[in-house]
Amino acid sequence: MAKKKTPKMIKITQTRSGIGRLTKHRRTLRALGIKRHQQSVVHEDNDAIRGMINQVSYLVSVTDAEG
Repeated sequence: MAKKKTPKMIKITQTRSGIGRLTKHRRTLRALGIKRHQQSVVHEDNDAIRGMINQVSYLVSVTDAEG
């Protein structure tokens, strides 16, 4: 029986404030699940999430999630 492959997970942390930023970028932060400054969320590493991270890369930092 084949083992299920677990997707790679990444941890996204907001490092800069969303105040005064473009509405599109603030909405992207909300779509990622980030509600406040210095909050971290864990997501599956896929193209959609990478595209959102690329759009707000100046506001967030990305690391590999442990586990």
